[in-house]
Amino acid sequence: MSFHEIRFPASLSFGSVGGPERRTDVVTLANGFEERNTPWAHSRRRYDAGLGLRSLEDMEQLIAFFEARQGQLFGFRWKDWSDYKSARASAEVDFRDQVIGQGNGVKTRFQISKTYRSGPVQYQRPITKPVAGSLRLGLGQEALKEGIDFTLDLTTGVVTLSHPPERGITIVAGYEFDVPVRFDTDRLQTSVSSFQAGEAPNVPVVEVRV
Repeated sequence: MSFHEIRFPASLSFGSVGGPERRTDVVTLANGFEERNTPWAHSRRRYDAGLGLRSLEDMEQLIAFFEARQGQLFGFRWKDWSDYKSARASAEVDFRDQVIGQGNGVKTRFQISKTYRSGPVQYQRPITKPVAGSLRLGLGQEALKEGIDFTLDLTTGVVTLSHPPERGITIVAGYEFDVPVRFDTDRLQTSVSSFQAGEAPNVPVVEVRV
């Protein structure tokens, strides 16, 4: 897939509107009951980048970024300010934030993930674009060192341990992450006069699978 490992300017994504989207097929039966199903195992996020623009310099930065990505052709990283780290919004990242796997004495590769819980139900989201230098990894209550105990693929979010964890050992991680996205349009419509009057352009951005 065509993807550029570059982040959309975080100062421009701050103030944008967006969030997760699900697809659910709903069939209403003759008796009034419903059958619901989804073809998606994971949610997909959408944003409007135009709402983060505050000046003509921001507009110039957006146009340059859009042209370099050639519209929808190349994907890029996006910082979702409402959900960009393993810890709670008010907490610092810690290696005990998320459980990403269990040792079996053989496996050394683990996908970083984030778990969302509500009551007895939970959803595990794969994290494929961790931020460089942000990962904290541990086995149980013991912190590990990157480059010595493990390596991280920043393009996939896969951690490779130098030795397979023993059976039953919990692999935990803390990190910051980006969302892989692309522009959802091949056209930007901008107007200097309307922007100066307080009107932001519509710049749709959509998550991509990587």
